Amino acid sequence: MSNRAFWDRVKKTDPSRVKQITGKQYKGNSPQPYYLVERMTEEFGMCGIGWGLEILSERMERLTDTDVLHVAVIELWYMHDGKRGSIQQVGQTKAAYMTSKGSVMIDEDAPKKSVTDAMTKCMSYLGFSGDIFSGHWDDSKYVQALTEEFRQADAAKQRQADLDEADQQIKAADSMDSLKAVFAGWYKFFAEDADSQGKVKAAYDTRKSELEPQKEAA
Repeated sequence: MSNRAFWDRVKKTDPSRVKQITGKQYKGNSPQPYYLVERMTEEFGMCGIGWGLEILSERMERLTDTDVLHVAVIELWYMHDGKRGSIQQVGQTKAAYMTSKGSVMIDEDAPKKSVTDAMTKCMSYLGFSGDIFSGHWDDSKYVQALTEEFRQADAAKQRQADLDEADQQIKAADSMDSLKAVFAGWYKFFAEDADSQGKVKAAYDTRKSELEPQKEAA
């Protein structure tokens, strides 16, 4: 595998799993953290077996009389081609700060957010959501093309799931009457998809050839 092969495979981000950055001094987009967890699982396996993370250290740093920063250092590890790799990164979140209205806000989820921040940074170094972190999402044409690409991919996955379900139901038919009913329903379901209709018809013909000898024997 080339040095770029893995990166190129994981760099594209599903537009439906992207969120706007809020509460920061800068604007932009960020992949949903749990989406990255899903992608890591797809590539490396179950968390804790194929990949995982460890909190190496965490601390609170006082910035002002009212502002306190939580800092976490984590190590992300993963198994790839039989080898163990790891990346360390720092995440930080304000655990306490003065709001614009003059009140002190306490964020009890700061430790979790700091770990998530560090985790996301580690995953970005592997290439996950590289299109966001490299600035491609600043190009509206790129996002538009990517949205269509993922739409088509999702449609293909759904089509295959429907075909698998049709195949299972056709194979489960225990009589010609039930087979004809199942076939008619799925053939109509794929009315605008001639290719899928052909596959349903092929499955029907196969099951029909299996049932007809049983009928003759009876």
